Amino acid sequence: MSDADAVQSKYFQTAARFPNNNQTRLCYQNYTDYFKCIAAKGEDSAPCKQFKRAYNSLCPNEWITIWDEQRERGHLPASLDPA
Repeated sequence: MSDADAVQSKYFQTAARFPNNNQTRLCYQNYTDYFKCIAAKGEDSAPCKQFKRAYNSLCPNEWITIWDEQRERGHLPASLDPA
């Protein structure tokens, strides 16, 4: 990796002008938090609805479909048990 590539890579990781550069972790975290929340508080809970709104706005629909299928089969690589 050249010095220019290293600078460019560092720039894109910390660029304040691009706050939505990589929201993958936040997307997945909101998805799992929603299912943990409904297990603990039920689907009508306001905080749970906020998690659902967040993951629906951050995550691509294809990912949600895949995760829903994995969750239904019990293959989602995350624990959805309330902590």
